[in-house]
Amino acid sequence: MLKRETGKNKAAPMKKEKEGFLIQLNWVLFLLGLWQIAHTLEWVSPLLLPGPAQVLETLGDSLVRGDLAYQIGYSLTIIITGILAATALGILMALASQHSKILEGLVKVLSVMGHPLPALALLPLIIIWFGTGDLSILVIIIHSALWPILINLRAGFQEVPAIYLDVGKNLELSPISIAMEIKMKFALPYLLSGIRIAFARSWRALIGAEMVFGAIGLKGGIGWYIFKQRTFMNTPGLFAGILVVILLGFMMETLLFNWIERKTIGKWNPKKG
Repeated sequence: MLKRETGKNKAAPMKKEKEGFLIQLNWVLFLLGLWQIAHTLEWVSPLLLPGPAQVLETLGDSLVRGDLAYQIGYSLTIIITGILAATALGILMALASQHSKILEGLVKVLSVMGHPLPALALLPLIIIWFGTGDLSILVIIIHSALWPILINLRAGFQEVPAIYLDVGKNLELSPISIAMEIKMKFALPYLLSGIRIAFARSWRALIGAEMVFGAIGLKGGIGWYIFKQRTFMNTPGLFAGILVVILLGFMMETLLFNWIERKTIGKWNPKKG
């Protein structure tokens, strides 16, 4: 009986996740159908709203004959690198704020100053300091990703029940063990929520930077691709670039983040048992 119940408990989240995915997929198909109807009936000029088939053709051509495949790889590489760096820095800052009132005050001040500050507002200054290479855009992404990660993680630390901390002290765990085994595992859902927000903000920072200041790196990223399509008034290309960003975000959400939740939160987080 115990094995059966355990199997059912494990299967329930997977079933729920599949049902959610099917609902989302149905909505995607509905929106695609609505788009096709609007194009076919010419509710909007075809010059302003190309059809899905035309956009997919342009996307395929850009991937096979153009630089879009490289630009997607470049964008993902620099965004993932920036988010990993921001996550490490955010964890260090959040943990430091837990062990010192002075550091806690500093982290709060930095969060209040940095969180509402748009990345593009800092870009001219960062270019003066670091030039126009990969390092500049990496700093911009770290700035965009750090604050939601840090704020969410600190919120998670504040929600740790005092009894868990008391148990850790009674077991004579070291401060580092309490931080990693209790606080971090309890705050993991908050951290993952912060990373989700950071991922979206990083895309906006990268694309906005390239559309304002031009290509970063050898051939630029997706932002540079979209900017070039706008320059040449290639509306299908514009939609293709936007579609790539949407698809990548959808894949990261449904595949990567959900996989991380299954492998970590379900096993580590005390509230999940």
